[in-house]
Amino acid sequence: MIRHVVAWKLRTEDPAERAAQAAKVSADLGALREVVPSIVDLSIGPDVVGGGNWDVALVADFADQAGLDAYQTHPDHQAVVGYVRSVVGDRVAVDFEV
Repeated sequence: MIRHVVAWKLRTEDPAERAAQAAKVSADLGALREVVPSIVDLSIGPDVVGGGNWDVALVADFADQAGLDAYQTHPDHQAVVGYVRSVVGDRVAVDFEV
């Protein structure tokens, strides 16, 4: 099993705009559970504590590297990536075996 972990820091400094963007990123990526067959499990959400390090985090599991690759290139994922890139200032990701 491959676990894909990503966190994003949004570019905006406005708290209301940040909250709206974080909610949209979470909803749009979360909706991929229903359309990308290779997703085994997916959890995503905005930071609820307000620690200030990262604004949104995703944890997704795939049976193998091929499943992760299928997710990365899936057209619905690519459509969401366009919006995410337009609002994100920084991104960190790691993929590891579980």
